[in-house]
Amino acid sequence: MTTELPFAVDVGFDRLYGLELLEICDDLVRGRVAVRDELMQPAGLVHGGVYAAIAESLATNGTAAAVFAEGNTAMGLSNQTSFLRPITAGAIHAVARPRHRGRTTWVWEVELSDDDDRLCAVTRVTVAVRPLPEP
Repeated sequence: MTTELPFAVDVGFDRLYGLELLEICDDLVRGRVAVRDELMQPAGLVHGGVYAAIAESLATNGTAAAVFAEGNTAMGLSNQTSFLRPITAGAIHAVARPRHRGRTTWVWEVELSDDDDRLCAVTRVTVAVRPLPEP
């Protein structure tokens, strides 16, 4: 079942690089980014920061969706990405799964693949759970 979010996700930096959140469930978050010239490094490959941004956004939004009703929010604490093969065209497809759901931190593993479903990068993201700021 896809979670309805009480907050906007297509804003700021995510909108700038083109993140599409496709699904947010209790045990899975899926997203996609279309590859375009602005996302490339000089060698013609998708810039590593794009992979890291996708992973952090999926993990943070997945955590936030789960903790928002309790009066909490989520923000990235750490992000470690390993690059396995380049993506040069098409789209980046990402699937994030929570590995630890703690009271103050969550840990996610994110797999990023190309249009041929080849694994291109893996990321581990640690997300902080904190009380929502007072209005």
